Amino acid sequence: MAQPLSRRTLLQATALVAAAGGTGAAADPAAAATGGAAQAAWTVRPFGLGDVALEAGLFAEKSKLMLDHARGYDENRLLQVFRANAGLDTGGAVAPGGWEGLDGEANGNLRGHYTGHFLTMLAQAYAGTGDEVFGTKIRTMVGALEEVRAALRQEPSVLSVPGVFGGRAAGNERGSYRYVELPSGVLGDASAVTLAAWVKPGHQDSWARVFDFGNDTTRYLYLAARNANGVPRFAITTGGAGAEQGLDGTAALPLDRWSHLAVTLAGGTGTLYVNGTAVARNPAMSLTPAALGTLAHHWLGRSHYTADPVFAGAFGGFDVWSRALSDDEMAGLQDGPADGDLVSYAFGETSGPGFADGSGRGLDAVLRRTWGGPSHPGFLAACPETQFILLESMTGSDYTKVWAPYYTAHKILRGLLDAYGATGDQRALDLASGMGDWMYSRLSVLPAATLQRMWGIFSSGEFGGIVEAICDLHDLTGKDEHLALARLFDLDSLIDACAANTDTLDGLHANQHIPIFTGLVRLYDATGEERYLTAARNFWGMVVPHRMYGIGGTSTAEFWKARDVIAGTVGATTAETCCAYNMLKLSRALFFHEPEPAYLDYYERALYNQVLGSKQDHADAEKPLVTYFIGLTPGHVRDYTPKQGTTCCEGTGMESATKYQDSVYFAAADGSALYVNLYSPSTLTWTEKGITVRQHTGYPREQGSTLTVGGQRQARFALRLRVPGWATAGFRVSVNGRAVPGTPRPGSYFTVSRTWRPGDTVRVSIPFRLRVERALDDPSVQALFYGPVTLVGRNPATEYLELGLYRNAGLSGDLLPSLTPVPGSPLHFTLDGTEFAPFYEGTEDPTHAYFRRSEPTVVFGGLDSGVANPAGSDGSLLDEVWAAAPFRDKAALLTRVRSVAAAWVADGLLTAADGDRMLATAREASYVR
Repeated sequence: MAQPLSRRTLLQATALVAAAGGTGAAADPAAAATGGAAQAAWTVRPFGLGDVALEAGLFAEKSKLMLDHARGYDENRLLQVFRANAGLDTGGAVAPGGWEGLDGEANGNLRGHYTGHFLTMLAQAYAGTGDEVFGTKIRTMVGALEEVRAALRQEPSVLSVPGVFGGRAAGNERGSYRYVELPSGVLGDASAVTLAAWVKPGHQDSWARVFDFGNDTTRYLYLAARNANGVPRFAITTGGAGAEQGLDGTAALPLDRWSHLAVTLAGGTGTLYVNGTAVARNPAMSLTPAALGTLAHHWLGRSHYTADPVFAGAFGGFDVWSRALSDDEMAGLQDGPADGDLVSYAFGETSGPGFADGSGRGLDAVLRRTWGGPSHPGFLAACPETQFILLESMTGSDYTKVWAPYYTAHKILRGLLDAYGATGDQRALDLASGMGDWMYSRLSVLPAATLQRMWGIFSSGEFGGIVEAICDLHDLTGKDEHLALARLFDLDSLIDACAANTDTLDGLHANQHIPIFTGLVRLYDATGEERYLTAARNFWGMVVPHRMYGIGGTSTAEFWKARDVIAGTVGATTAETCCAYNMLKLSRALFFHEPEPAYLDYYERALYNQVLGSKQDHADAEKPLVTYFIGLTPGHVRDYTPKQGTTCCEGTGMESATKYQDSVYFAAADGSALYVNLYSPSTLTWTEKGITVRQHTGYPREQGSTLTVGGQRQARFALRLRVPGWATAGFRVSVNGRAVPGTPRPGSYFTVSRTWRPGDTVRVSIPFRLRVERALDDPSVQALFYGPVTLVGRNPATEYLELGLYRNAGLSGDLLPSLTPVPGSPLHFTLDGTEFAPFYEGTEDPTHAYFRRSEPTVVFGGLDSGVANPAGSDGSLLDEVWAAAPFRDKAALLTRVRSVAAAWVADGLLTAADGDRMLATAREASYVR
């Protein structure tokens, strides 16, 4: 049996939290859960969420919507599924539904995952705002989960609820998987019998049993509260379902009200009674309990058909007589408790696992779980352990039976670690450590081949970011078993292929695999094994740009297709939002080891476009309003209430919107440099240096940013300003009004080293240009960008818009002059009657993220030459002309036009006359810079 964490271990963990990141104790859940041992391998370190405050701007606007959702949503709804699984009182809370509900997709096999997401959101919100409402919610949830684990460790105990005649009854929450086991001999050898029960159904489940006595699905007798037609049914058989002799009621039992059900069998006649009235009589029922012989099981609330649900509601009494009661006697049972002579249970117990038999025969009953109980005291879940057990023998995917149980375990574990990081609540760490101990006890005894098979199964074997979470847990507990556990999730075929830079991603489920690599980076931190880091680095390069859409997302219908196929995969189910979330995490983790600007260029792209655009610009206390897929097909309308709700993408969306500030600034591990990665209105408190850095900007509505140093003392460090890869129109920096010399290079960091004093001001100017990005497999399919922002056409057409952009192109190569700004709406433009707007705006407009480029004739400065724009093997003639931009002046452009025309004439692709006409038009036209 696992022992609770010792006081010494807890003190060590607390010290790790305080040391995490070196930038603020438990102000960042992720940093707090990542101990100093791991960060020792990092070149760059993050600041805590509490160290970076968002100021008024785009991110703060989006974040407020989610923070309001976090404040308003009742956490007891999420806890309902955990409490029900443990047989605890749910306090009348209504389960969230969707993926968290028994009626949701795949029977709710993923329930519990959303609670983990919600805990992480609360932890991040608490760390970022300090608002105690979030801390209170965290502590409520952690305390409830501790009670759940304690209940799961024990034998089931009665859930006492108000009874029929003013006494007590035995409640059974839906999702509890509990039933009452009666001893053998309940029916005796009776040839005539009456079975009667007071029941209070709590749900409209079909085929939930009031009782089921039998051996299997061949020999049994049962009473169901509802059959397929919604009415009570009694049946007895010795030959399975096809040979049942039965009785069916005439009306459905009311929910949440007491009903009396009874069956009599005698002399070949069966009668079904509801509330003392006979509702069905069958004179051809030749079978009696005696005909069934000795039966193995006598259950209340459980069926021998494993697909049938457990009865949800309450039992107010169960009695069996060795004779058939008369109609008058049956009517009399409505007035008070009964006293069956074969067995009689009043269910008046208020605690404990048993129910006393009042018949005098001593046949006491016991409360059981259908799945027995946890294999280890550290088990914590909102579902039975069954899915974990079944996965170990699965050879193919079937998510209706097993749906990613270790993925759900990851979300719960991550949430607990983040709760601990934000609040220091030792209970959260103890629960997390127990989960690690339990998983190790299960997985460490399995053969390596079994583990490899499990992790290779689509969906069922998905385990999300559990390796990263377990590594973080190991940093806190120091248990060797936890590090060993993390390595048990190695999927060698994938790791080896990526370490060898062999692209095997075609056909793989994207989000099942992306978080694996963030875990590998953390395993590298813990073990120093280069294979892990190499695999993660190479994998990133297989996705960016080879399977990346313009908005930064990846996947189509959740899967990857062949490398470099972009236009060929555009559809209504592209860009699963979870994928972008996990690619950001991986980019960030890789940057900590290798501060390559490309990682943050991608981070900006995906954050400012897909991630921001996945959140609808409305508040809602009930739903986070986050997309699942973002369809990139023409005219697609985003769905912010996807599937049935409580999906993985809504979970990661809650997390994303409460940590927008986590990568705005990084510090060099030795404190020698400050990285400004994102231009976002915010204030950094750099405690180690005793300074603040306030960034004042409207970016991306503003083309630049102003940083002001504050604090009480001066500090020397290198200020490293990211020069975006798209910033080809210039990048200028001044300090205190004086230009900083140097040549900033797009896709790099521009460094300003000095001793910084309070009041120092840095102005960064980043002129935007309108540009296109061509799909790798079809250059005519293009996405439109202005600076970091994807511009989407708002148009209901369901075919690609055909657009030309060279018509008014400037000498700089900027395509913006071809568009018309919308007054009063920053970053809104019109072209050919269609409005273009930032992708990040969370509207329900039909949008076009890609368009078809059409430049049928050669046009310069708005003048059409009338010459057809010929196409070559690498694009059109105009493409070749403008590929040389920027041009110093008009003369330089004319030189280029002349040169390209001559080459195309020489290749037979353009007539000399057309070349002359083209050059004449270019000479006549006027151009903006």
